[in-house]
This record gives sequence, structure tokens and C-alpha cells, in this order.
Amino acid sequence: MAAAASAPVPATIPTTTSSRLRIPVHVVPVSDFGNNPLVRYRFVDCRWELGAPERGRESYLAGHVPGASFLDLDDDLSDLSVTGQGRHPLPSAERFSAAASRAGLGAGVFVVAYGSMGGAERLWWLLRHFGHDDCAVLAGGIDAWRGPLRHGPEEVEPEEFVPRERGDDTIDADALARRLADPRLVLVDARSAARWRGEPSPLDPVAGRIPGALSAPWNEEQPELPGGELVAYCGSGVTACVVLHREHLRGRDGLLYPGSWSDWSTRGLPLETG
Repeated sequence: MAAAASAPVPATIPTTTSSRLRIPVHVVPVSDFGNNPLVRYRFVDCRWELGAPERGRESYLAGHVPGASFLDLDDDLSDLSVTGQGRHPLPSAERFSAAASRAGLGAGVFVVAYGSMGGAERLWWLLRHFGHDDCAVLAGGIDAWRGPLRHGPEEVEPEEFVPRERGDDTIDADALARRLADPRLVLVDARSAARWRGEPSPLDPVAGRIPGALSAPWNEEQPELPGGELVAYCGSGVTACVVLHREHLRGRDGLLYPGSWSDWSTRGLPLETG
């Protein structure tokens, strides 16, 4: 049962990082306190675990930010029915719109995503890809939340999410292959340094990296990247969104290669190791 509504209490509020502004955004849990009079918002839990498809939802049910909805990386933030585009193909506009609407996302709603292993940044990227710029990532994830947690499912009031898909924020394998010799290209690999070097990994049937790629592991402090046209990839297009989010906060946008290494490595395209 949802808690009864009460007056807004602006205490113990975590800081989020806005997708558009370099300032803290302070919010109050919607189901406990009602909508912030200045903006409507929605927390979204995007936790997931590679190799354990149910772990994200299990974690959400075990404890989440009050009022948060849940979006599953495999079911909602990807379309695993698509073949030949890597392990986590992007969802279509229709598929993402349906999931976002069920999660209570729509016009006039500021979305605060939190998660693990790039899940929150994947939602942040998808929201902007489909025309919804009012979104942020909760720095530090659920561990940064200083309020109580709620257990079990939530009754989330649906919204109408109307997608307006961008066409200037991705690059595919063929286009990237044509640009490998372009000195303006800054290609960044968000996988671990070991996978970037081409050391054996159960995640990569073919070891190596795209020629010329720089290493910027998603779970380490991001290095200063050289100027140029930024393209980020990872294993399957999820943790690359962490790199893009960090650069966005520095005032720089880039392109996502959605298929990433799990697509590139199946195409017989050039690779490097070492």
C-alpha cells in the first residue's frame, strides 16, 4: 500500500546532476509528499546485473526510492528481439514510448534515473534520443539516497510519452569504419582496460578493440579526452552512455555506437590488440 500524502519536506534531499545544467536539482519523493510545486518529476530505478536478468527487478522490490518506477534494461531499454545489432539493440520509438508511458514519464515530467552498471545513463541517453531533455542521473545511485526506502511494487500513474526521435546522436558500424582514419575522430572504449587491450574475456568471443580507440573505463575516473568529434562504444551500448553523460556534464556531446564491440566484432572489421 502506498503511503498517505503529506506536506512536502525538503530535508534529506540528495543532489542530482541535471542533463542540461551544471547545478544541483533538489526534489521530493512524489508519492510521499505530492508533486513539487515548481516541477513534476519521477524517479526511475534502472538497476541491472549482467548475466542475472531478474536481479534488477529483485533489487527494486527489495528497496527503492519511494514513488520510483522501474525500467528493465533488457525488456524496456533494449530490444533483444532485434538481431545483428549487438547484445543490447536500441528499442524502437514505439517500444520505448510504451515503456516510458507505463513508468509515468511524459511531457512536463522531470526524470531522475538511478541504477547500476550504466542503466541510469542508458535511460538518460534514450530519453534525450527520443526528445525528452528533462532528465538527470542521481550521482552515486541509490546509495546516495538519504531518505527511507520502500519495499514491494508501486502503483505508478501512466503518462503519455510522445517520442521525437533524433537522427544525429548515433553512428553505425559502416559509417564508423569509413572514419577510422579521420584525425577529427575521438573514439572512446568504455570497457575495462583489460578488454580494451584484448585480454581474454567471457564477454567478448572475439578479443580486441576498434582501431584507434582510447581507453576510458566506465567504472573509473574519466580521463581528459582530446578535442574532436566524440564517439563512444563499449560491449553492447550501455556503459558507453556513462562516458557520454560525463562528457555532456563537461559541456560536450558525442555519438553513441549502439552495437558497440558485440556488433563490430561479428562483422569481420579491423581490430587492434595490445
